[in-house]
Amino acid sequence: MAIKVIMDVDTGSDDAVCIMTAATSPDIDLVAVCTVWGNKAVENTTDNTLRLIDALGLKVPVYKGCDTAMVKYLTNDFVPTPERKPVMYQGKPFQMHAEHLDLPEAKSKPEAIPAACFYVDYLRNTTEKVTLVPVGPLTNLGLALRIAPDIVDKIDQIVIMGGGSKMTNCNPWSESNIWHDPEAAQIVAECGAKVVWIPLDATHEACITMDDCKRFDKIGTFAANFSAEQCRQRIIVHNAQQPLPVPDAAAVHDALCIAYLIDPTVITDLRHCHVEIGLSGYGEGQTIVDQRAYPLKKNGYFAFHADRFKFVDILCDCFKRPVQGT
Repeated sequence: MAIKVIMDVDTGSDDAVCIMTAATSPDIDLVAVCTVWGNKAVENTTDNTLRLIDALGLKVPVYKGCDTAMVKYLTNDFVPTPERKPVMYQGKPFQMHAEHLDLPEAKSKPEAIPAACFYVDYLRNTTEKVTLVPVGPLTNLGLALRIAPDIVDKIDQIVIMGGGSKMTNCNPWSESNIWHDPEAAQIVAECGAKVVWIPLDATHEACITMDDCKRFDKIGTFAANFSAEQCRQRIIVHNAQQPLPVPDAAAVHDALCIAYLIDPTVITDLRHCHVEIGLSGYGEGQTIVDQRAYPLKKNGYFAFHADRFKFVDILCDCFKRPVQGT
């Protein structure tokens, strides 16, 4: 039986690949997509999500979510930050996440109620447990759990793209999705549901190469070709600003969450441990993974390693298939 999934996205490039993986997998029953601020403003992430949903011909409701953090918007003003020169490609500035996906303008509109309210309404009324896959800041879900803690009883598991133990990205101690809203992340971490963290430690191992993009191109479907385009975009930026140990490669973080649901063995080192989020001081936004011999109470599962080749095979298998639920 397919896994019922609600996704929560800040659609730029890797979110797009994630949505297309879910949309083409017979193992995933995509119930709804919520949007949130993060890679871009929520107006852009919502527009990008709707453009992609329409391009796929997917009949799934989209709920627009929060436009900033629950408590405060963090900045790196007090942290020395290396200057990054703009990435130039074919004589033009080039970004990891475009303001708008290169797709026709959306005809679909977001639903009337906000994402957090949708979570509360849907989860209180469903008779089946649902898996949540937030791959942006956790603001919508954190707010919903504060409004209605009882909805946790209807959550099968929460598979989060976020955090890092040995790896960070937006500053020396944190990963962007958690940094953007640490209070929301802490609410989710301690909510009582099964929480699986797919952090940078795993997503950087499960990278996509230019050769993998050629495999996608050969499949020839819209999902395969557009995923190849988004991955190439990421590789160009990675090569310029943060080259990976694997040549001509990029992390495509969010899609690993869906790949894990399809085949959990894509994560090769998943440890049951205590995870919490730093909420003050220099470590604000840090994902703290307690790996002591006598840790605090275990409240989550943290992915330390992933199988790159199995990840690519999962994507290829999905992209060969028609879009589900059209």
